[in-house]
Amino acid sequence: MKCDIILAGVGGQGILTLSYAIVNACLDEGYNVLQSEIHGMSQRGGAVYAHLRISDKKIYSDMIPKGRADIILGTEPLEALRHLDHLTPEGKIITSSVPVKNIIYPDEAKVLDELRRHGALLLDSTDLARKAGSIKAQNIVMLGAVSRFLPLKTLKMYIKKLFSKKGKEIVKINLLAFDLGLITKCWEI
Repeated sequence: MKCDIILAGVGGQGILTLSYAIVNACLDEGYNVLQSEIHGMSQRGGAVYAHLRISDKKIYSDMIPKGRADIILGTEPLEALRHLDHLTPEGKIITSSVPVKNIIYPDEAKVLDELRRHGALLLDSTDLARKAGSIKAQNIVMLGAVSRFLPLKTLKMYIKKLFSKKGKEIVKINLLAFDLGLITKCWEI
């Protein structure tokens, strides 16, 4: 088993939280995993991304070469688009359809059309997070969405661990956000 994933978003969207959950689930389930993070200007909503390399065999580098990513998981559509050159021809793009317009943003329709042209699965993470009880749970919605393509069974356990110190209500919201991302039929293709 091998799965190379790029997590892409902007500062404040919880990319590192996603990375933590996936890495720890991998370790718990006996997979080898290497991680690399780039923080950019994250304090100002700049690009943040992580490379996750998961395998049942030894991994020699934490960086995913161009053309080798199996999955791009974007919490922001433009940031997902920036990493297309890393995707394998058979790879999957799963991204929020909701842009973070903290910079001069290109035409939103063109960004989404380009993602669709590459077979991206687009999800309104804002709406689903709101339904779960907190707009802050958008990253966990996206974790649920990508989980259907991962061989990991303990992701929900790590959501509980991540948020347990924030109280039962926050745990409940994030578990619901995960489930909504997992089961939603709202894919736009």
